[in-house]
Amino acid sequence: MTADGRLSAELFPEDKPQDECGVFGVIQPGQQVSQLVYYGLYSLQHRGQEAAGIAVSGKNQILVYKDVGLVSQVFNDQSLAALRGDLAIGHVRYATSGVRSWENAQPTLGPTPFGTVAMAHNGNLTNTEALVAQVRDLSGPDLRAELGHGSSTDTSVITSMFGLDTQATSLEERALEVFPQLHGAFSLAFMDESTLYAARDRHGFRPLVLGQLDGGWVVASETAALDIVGAEFVREVEPGEMLIITADGQVRSRMWARSSRSGCVFEYVYLARPDTTINGTMVNSARTEMGRVLAREHPVEADLVMPTPESGTPAAIGYAQASGIPYGQGLVKNAYVGRTFIQPTQLARQRGIRLKLNPMREVIEGKRLVVVDDSIVRGNTQRALVAMLRQAGAKEVHVRISSPPVRWPCFFGIDFPTRQELIANGLTMEGIRESIGADSLGYISLDGMVEATGQVPGNLCTGCFTGNYPQGSTPAEKHEMVKQQ
Repeated sequence: MTADGRLSAELFPEDKPQDECGVFGVIQPGQQVSQLVYYGLYSLQHRGQEAAGIAVSGKNQILVYKDVGLVSQVFNDQSLAALRGDLAIGHVRYATSGVRSWENAQPTLGPTPFGTVAMAHNGNLTNTEALVAQVRDLSGPDLRAELGHGSSTDTSVITSMFGLDTQATSLEERALEVFPQLHGAFSLAFMDESTLYAARDRHGFRPLVLGQLDGGWVVASETAALDIVGAEFVREVEPGEMLIITADGQVRSRMWARSSRSGCVFEYVYLARPDTTINGTMVNSARTEMGRVLAREHPVEADLVMPTPESGTPAAIGYAQASGIPYGQGLVKNAYVGRTFIQPTQLARQRGIRLKLNPMREVIEGKRLVVVDDSIVRGNTQRALVAMLRQAGAKEVHVRISSPPVRWPCFFGIDFPTRQELIANGLTMEGIRESIGADSLGYISLDGMVEATGQVPGNLCTGCFTGNYPQGSTPAEKHEMVKQQ
């Protein structure tokens, strides 16, 4: 089960957008930091539930411990005690390819001309095949690092590129050579035996922040991870920036590319924790405002506003505030049914939703309901919930969605289904309503969603809604990637 108890992704994992990864790094001289990384990863569990790992340096060598499973399953007191050192990075992973293997868990580890590098990556590169070919051309058929030992991730490709022969005289300089060759999304936490590094792609698709500890520094995918370890938020890592954090407490910045900010709007809609702040906006506030906008754009006469737990809760509260319709919890969630319960059959999933959620008949019977959720991908979640609510006696079920229809794939770190599987790509609005069995259906407008984030419209990537991706994906590249989908 995810850290914030997300229901829909657990019951229908193919029916919610999944972020690929979360990263965390800390340097705190004289302290054992593996437990801090554990806590940081635990707070980022919602960003990846299939594998977890920690790399730690005791100055002379880097030790990596990683495995398939949740953070609490991979690590225990014994394994954390063995990870001794004052410099470490960690990673939680969601496998978009469906391959759940130890080889693809992170952090990756590889040799470079300047020592060993360990790397954790959040995002997705769009030119991985070209980079693999480059590595193969320069290193020969025997690929180095984890790329040559069964790993198929783009993180292992970056690690291998760091290990190629170079005219650079340091890992820092080598990074400045490699980053301009990477297309797509990356937020990186990486390290050698003595230094912590953080870097972000020129668009800043995925979040990455810097925090300060007593006598140390932290980098993390979300500010919530800083809070959990007692670090004070300092600032975001800027798009196109690399930070170099040394054992003497110095933080240096190198801009390897001009910033062209296009942060992922879905971080505000669904992916990030509600207690995270992204580019100055608290995610919970953005989601609540999306609900208010949704109420203004799609009003309806009803008796109760209720969320799809938990991801629809802030928007449902906002809808209730703006509409004047009472807010209520029409579903009781069993917090002790987790992901391990779910079986890969539709019948098992239908039974699973009954174990996970139980409608409160006395609350919803005879009522006209507004059910608020963050998105519709295939429609399985909404279809099952609408049917359940009707069986429990709901008079009407009106579905409201706090993001526009998802019609295009994401190439920058979110695992959407193929275009053919996206319900909004093949059906009209009325067709979607009929498919999920609702009395009415309303999506927030694109402008309304963007306005709710408090961000400059041109600084957000909305490609999954519009098909218009930030500069860097040329029309030819986009056409080819969509065709592959």
